[in-house]
Amino acid sequence: MRISSLWPIPPRVRVLYAGAVVDDAVRSLWAEPRAPGAPARVRRDWALVAFLLVAAVLETVLHDDLVWPGVALVLAVAHAFSLLWRRTHPLAVVAFAFGTGTAVGVAAFFGPGESVGLYSSICVLVLPYALFRWGSGREIALGVPIIVLAYVIGVAGDWTGAGDALGALVVLNFPAALGAAVRTWKVSRLRELEQVKLRERQELARELHDTVAHHVSAIAIQAQAGRTVAAARPDRAVRALELIEEEASRTLAEMRTLVAVLRDGDGPELAPLHGVADILRLARDAGHGPQVDVELSGDLAALRPSVGAAMYRLAQESITNALQHARDATRIAVSVAGEADCVRLTVRDDGTAATNGRGGPGYGLIGMTERAALLGGTFEAGPGPGDGWTVSATLPRAGR
Repeated sequence: MRISSLWPIPPRVRVLYAGAVVDDAVRSLWAEPRAPGAPARVRRDWALVAFLLVAAVLETVLHDDLVWPGVALVLAVAHAFSLLWRRTHPLAVVAFAFGTGTAVGVAAFFGPGESVGLYSSICVLVLPYALFRWGSGREIALGVPIIVLAYVIGVAGDWTGAGDALGALVVLNFPAALGAAVRTWKVSRLRELEQVKLRERQELARELHDTVAHHVSAIAIQAQAGRTVAAARPDRAVRALELIEEEASRTLAEMRTLVAVLRDGDGPELAPLHGVADILRLARDAGHGPQVDVELSGDLAALRPSVGAAMYRLAQESITNALQHARDATRIAVSVAGEADCVRLTVRDDGTAATNGRGGPGYGLIGMTERAALLGGTFEAGPGPGDGWTVSATLPRAGR
């Protein structure tokens, strides 16, 4: 069959396809949840309300040609205070602000025939941003008609020409578009951060699985050997060894099945994990880059394998970051100190502060923070007291 025989698509098919696309878009918008992390109120909200209240009072006092000054002042004050709930209740605030503004506009149209309101009431332009930034899809779908209705009535009641009407539409749509753009960027970054944390959890799960599998395999072998040498012993000892072998084999099989999904099909690696002692291998002499010096001190024996492996990973990642980002650095100092109840890691470089400063946490830092938190520890990274960048991590000796 020739491709040309399939074209043009019949009009009925095009209409059905367009209808299905629109229906899917509407359903997706209606089911969209609220954006996470909406703060209730912050200090700048109170500062904004105070500024708007002062501006409204001054405008009412200084302008003696206002129509219904008392109504205009009450309306401006109500709109200013409604901004305090614009993130937590965006639809309710939009309905209140634009609804009351529309009602007063209609009353003024049939009354004095002039617009009623203060210039400070322009603060309602923040509400379309809040609606698209923090509202759910259902709230956006219900709030947009309210804003459009207020716009139409406002333009019709105070008509000054098509150019002004178009300009008002652009001014009204800009905050909404900005809110939608910021929301999309924030959600995208949040998903990327979640992927970074998930990968870190998978890596930690691999290490924990390898450790458990290694020890359980040793238990199974010891149980088998014990049953062999206990052949001439009482039956109770033989039965105990059989139970040890059975439980160890079952645990090993369950662990492999449980973590198989996290491994994406990779088989278990039963080789010993890297530990604190392996950090010494990360030291290197200055060749074409800064020199890496490693110092181990304190009690670093009897650490849990997961803690030792985490310390190695954190040191390795910190050194890699320093080698990549610490320009003009000549030395990277790595210190691991074992204390009574914890192990501390410090990585410092002597690069310039201007080249080491970072505007925000990168994905590597987020991953290291997640790894430390999963083991009940803490992780910090930032400019040092002098020049350079400092990474500090503290993990409990026994892990979480």
